[in-house]
Amino acid sequence: MPRLLVFGDSLSFHGPEGPCAADEPRLWPNVTAAALGGSADLVAGAGWNARDVWWSLIGDPRVWADLHKVDVVVLAIGSMDTLPSPLPTYLRTGLRYLRPDGLRRVARKAYLAAQPRLAVALRGRPTVLPTRLTIHYLDTAVGALRILRPALPIVGVLPSVHRADSYGGVHTARGPAEAAMREWGQRVGVPLLDLPAVVGEHVLSGRGNPDGMHWGWEGHASVGKAMAALIGPLLAPEAP
Repeated sequence: MPRLLVFGDSLSFHGPEGPCAADEPRLWPNVTAAALGGSADLVAGAGWNARDVWWSLIGDPRVWADLHKVDVVVLAIGSMDTLPSPLPTYLRTGLRYLRPDGLRRVARKAYLAAQPRLAVALRGRPTVLPTRLTIHYLDTAVGALRILRPALPIVGVLPSVHRADSYGGVHTARGPAEAAMREWGQRVGVPLLDLPAVVGEHVLSGRGNPDGMHWGWEGHASVGKAMAALIGPLLAPEAP
């Protein structure tokens, strides 16, 4: 009964109508685990990028405990890294800390209204996380995992696609990021699931979440089965 440790962003826990509890069986990590006859532990957050995964690895004691028990690690991260972020991340995420509450609501509403226009005007730049930093944090995370457990299988994903009005439909950084991640995966020996090939038509045809980014249950089922097919051959007994 293999146990998966999945690091992810909101694509790991958002369904067709919004976020779900991690034990929702239709979410793709649980579809993958069920197909392999095992279970999945999800460590994820809305908007998470590769830097958040690294922070989780070094700062979450629950993760430290899980890493000694799991049979495979899935780095389902990188899609949010490529999204336009007209404000620097520390300012955008810092809006939640504004006080009083009225100021926070006004500032957030103004930013959400401006975001799609700025994404178009700035042609998708800057992004949530530059590709070089995505690769850096992924590389550092894999290096740390292999020091801890050299034979532990690790897999990842290529950035997904979107048609989100909230970003003006802009996703210019995805192509270069995919190329860089493909090169990285080959260099470090981490198999990558091609999310656009699996779920791209589902998203771009409008069959997913109305937000144009997250997936419907059809998409989760497709990704879950494809991930299980990727992981299955890697599940061999780990050397001491």
